[in-house]
Amino acid sequence: MTLSVTRADVEDLLYLEASLLDAWKLDEWLDLFEQGASYWVPPAGSSDDVEPSTTLFYIADDWFRLTERVKRLGKRTAHVEFPKSRCRHMVTNVRLVNGTDEAFYATSNFVTYRTKASVTETYLGHHIYTMAFVDRAIRIRHKISFLDTDDIYDQGKVSIII
Repeated sequence: MTLSVTRADVEDLLYLEASLLDAWKLDEWLDLFEQGASYWVPPAGSSDDVEPSTTLFYIADDWFRLTERVKRLGKRTAHVEFPKSRCRHMVTNVRLVNGTDEAFYATSNFVTYRTKASVTETYLGHHIYTMAFVDRAIRIRHKISFLDTDDIYDQGKVSIII
């Protein structure tokens, strides 16, 4: 089966994802994922082949943990994000790598700015996505956000979704 999705289709999805995260519309952001999806953020400076079974990740969410993260960040009791930080997710260099409509792969570079308490933190790196068509819409099946820094000491906590 051939791939019917285009790079422009993937770009539109990733730009939508960024705008939903910037607006803290986390329920709508979660709707971009296929049920059963996963989201990982490996340690800063990791290679693309790292796995949570062999390395301690910042985030290694299966579907249950991902939905719980969205619920938790939406509550006032999420003290680290109340009031909410201001974020801007920049997406660039989107590439549709390969696959079929059942599973295809895309990559992008990102810079995420987070401002809270008069401090602005910068997170940069690249995403690797596994996507698929579900009910005639593109859905994210798996997302990995690689931080292209040596560490996150200057940034502090990763309490946002990168």
